[in-house]
Amino acid sequence: MGAYMIGVVSMRYSVHPQTLRLYEREGLLAPSRTEGKTRLYSDEDLERLEFILNLTRDLGVNLAGVEVVLGLRERLNRMQEDLERLAQALGSAGLKDVPRPASTTGLVKLTVQGLRKRER
Repeated sequence: MGAYMIGVVSMRYSVHPQTLRLYEREGLLAPSRTEGKTRLYSDEDLERLEFILNLTRDLGVNLAGVEVVLGLRERLNRMQEDLERLAQALGSAGLKDVPRPASTTGLVKLTVQGLRKRER
């Protein structure tokens, strides 16, 4: 598990440190802090930053749009977890033919036959 200081993250992703601070102020990133208040970015923070940069740089999404997309992404992840818990509960109740999502991170869709992994 890595912990990276703002200067390292800034250079690695070609982002000005002030941009990283802005993302934190806007609630898009939440790096941990040392006792001396130095920001430390985890591997999870870097994955989230990469997603943000993909939205802003490659897709032209503004920060308000990024906030919406991140919120929807978190909501989708919670719904996916709820579906998996429901499938487990139904399975442990003796309903063995309940279809289960193929992956914890895969997108699913509800069909007449049950849950199916989204085909690309």
